[in-house]
Amino acid sequence: MDATTFVLFGATGDLAKRKIYPALFNLFIDGKLPQAFSVFGLGRRDLNDETFRANVRQALRSFSRRESNDPETVNRFLRAFSYSVLNIDHEADYVKLLQRIEQREAALGAAPNRMFYLSVGPEFFETIADNIKASGLGAANGWKRLVIEKPFGHDLQSARELNESLSKSFEEHEVFRIDHYLGKPMVQKLEILQQANPVLQALWSNRHIANVQISANETVGVEERAGYYDHVGAVRDMFQNHMLQLLMMLAIHLPNNSTSDDVRLRKKKVMEDVVPLTIENVAAQVIRGQYTEGTIQGKPVVGYTSEPGIAASSTNDTFIAAKLEIDNYFWRGVPFYIRTGKRMKEKSTRIVIEFKDPLKQPSLANDESKLPNLLVFEISPNEGITLQLNTRDLHNKDEFKPMNINFHSSEQDVPEAYENLIGDALNGDPTFFAHWDEVELAWKWVQPILDAFADNLVPLYPYEAGSYGPSASDELLAQDGFRWRFDSEPEQPSRPKQQIETKEGAANYAYHAIH
Repeated sequence: MDATTFVLFGATGDLAKRKIYPALFNLFIDGKLPQAFSVFGLGRRDLNDETFRANVRQALRSFSRRESNDPETVNRFLRAFSYSVLNIDHEADYVKLLQRIEQREAALGAAPNRMFYLSVGPEFFETIADNIKASGLGAANGWKRLVIEKPFGHDLQSARELNESLSKSFEEHEVFRIDHYLGKPMVQKLEILQQANPVLQALWSNRHIANVQISANETVGVEERAGYYDHVGAVRDMFQNHMLQLLMMLAIHLPNNSTSDDVRLRKKKVMEDVVPLTIENVAAQVIRGQYTEGTIQGKPVVGYTSEPGIAASSTNDTFIAAKLEIDNYFWRGVPFYIRTGKRMKEKSTRIVIEFKDPLKQPSLANDESKLPNLLVFEISPNEGITLQLNTRDLHNKDEFKPMNINFHSSEQDVPEAYENLIGDALNGDPTFFAHWDEVELAWKWVQPILDAFADNLVPLYPYEAGSYGPSASDELLAQDGFRWRFDSEPEQPSRPKQQIETKEGAANYAYHAIH
């Protein structure tokens, strides 16, 4: 791996402590960092190198998925860390930083390859990128990469303005936009599952699939993020980025031995084929909600407008459900239902593929004696794949009951999302990052929703904390003859009526079990 200088803006922030330092440490333990590797942490606090390293050490103790029992291993890792005080607006601070970096690279005999990780608010992205260019930090005879976190804009226009400003200092192939959902192990397996299993390739179309459901439920409320969340809501915080990225990853059809360019182009094509919304039809396809007081895991919680920092008159959305359609050969006629919300009954992110009745009977939505065949991808907090098939009830041969075949990977100590993504960025692999064309198309699809919400053209439905959202989201599916799957106990994969469990890799078993 190329020698790399990792320049971290926002080095004393929460994201750095909880995610970035533990990710780098686990990459170090696994031998996935370059031999010549340096980290320059930047912030406004006046810290020396030793204090900074002590803070990183504490972050590893608190948040790393693995702890090293060897103090020397931790010390070797921390020796790569240095700290510099930097005011984002002062170009002179960047010039001083450049001098320190060049001295370190010369001491290591390392090529001037530099990764700039912006763990700061998006309002600082343009200023930092401009100063990186003006100071010469990005002008060395080596590669440079810019890693940024969402949000990538607040709406379509601001996203375009941000991209235009960044493009003055970095080319598109040098910009790595992190969407941590793309780093989740199960999401990264979707690509391989389709390529490695001919049976899934054969089923992955409107010929066999009745509908697709993508859900990301959170039990938490706004917590300490009221000031941020009340200006973005579920549509900007989750839907435009994470949920639409899951849609793209699921709906692409990839050739064998596909490249990162194949993934990018086919994800773009999926978003291009999503039937656009108009402000007039948003209310027919989008449900927005806001949680009221209720009970989460047996404990009473207040409603959204009673949360600290939230105005009693706020109409911000904490829940959104939408129906999307993809107008292409593979998916034409298959509704995609997406929902995400806070203060929901359970914490879960899952994708449910509901297959058509092979006998071409009317919808089974109201026929509880025969549930549809389902393929379920559990993304978090537990990872797994469940195939639900119908079998005859031996006690009542006129009825059917579901048999769940659960596939569990035997892998232990699986890398977390930030490990996967930072490792890919270090290697220059953009496969699981959000590219500009995808981001722009996603904002373009969402913009009519933002406009309709702003004009109050879509009802704001209250829903009780601890529920699965407003009943209007159930009606969104019911009008097509479907219902949300796994919103009731009997269907939960963790409590199947009849279950077969495997301990080998999901990709291999998905092929052999169905055959």
